[in-house]
Amino acid sequence: MVEVEIDSIRVSLMSQHRIVILKEVASERFLPIWIGPYEAEAITVSLQQLEVARPLTHDLLHNVLKALQAEVLSVNITDLRENVFYARIMLRVNGREMSIDSRPSDALALAVRVHVPVYVDEEVMAEAATVPEEGIGGEELTEDDESRRLEVFKDFVETLDIEDANPTDGETED
Repeated sequence: MVEVEIDSIRVSLMSQHRIVILKEVASERFLPIWIGPYEAEAITVSLQQLEVARPLTHDLLHNVLKALQAEVLSVNITDLRENVFYARIMLRVNGREMSIDSRPSDALALAVRVHVPVYVDEEVMAEAATVPEEGIGGEELTEDDESRRLEVFKDFVETLDIEDANPTDGETED
């Protein structure tokens, strides 16, 4: 298992989905996992230590586990099948270790509340993790890099058919 930490939560420009980006602690590999907006908010609220008036679902889970004297040991992302990630919440209850099936987003929301490590199976990392290309992630871009990046954007814009686009088709105002 590879230890990771939550690097960031990103918003998809194409949908309401969010992506949690996990970063390997010992290297520069990043693992993106699609999550829903509510889970993203639950993770963000805890990471930013924001106060909420009433417990969120993941706070409730934390409170129940605490009341049952269960200790959360870790969160493990164990598998990737047909583009679906699987996770396990590792617990100790009455001296006995248990493994509970979970969606990664819920497991991560719990992990940030109880401050436990998050691990990803090496096979999952090998299959789905990425390493940023040079010039991405804080390194300065050269003029050539910037020129190539702008050229790709220009090519994309030129493929758009603006005359046929009607932004109100099928949409309603809130």
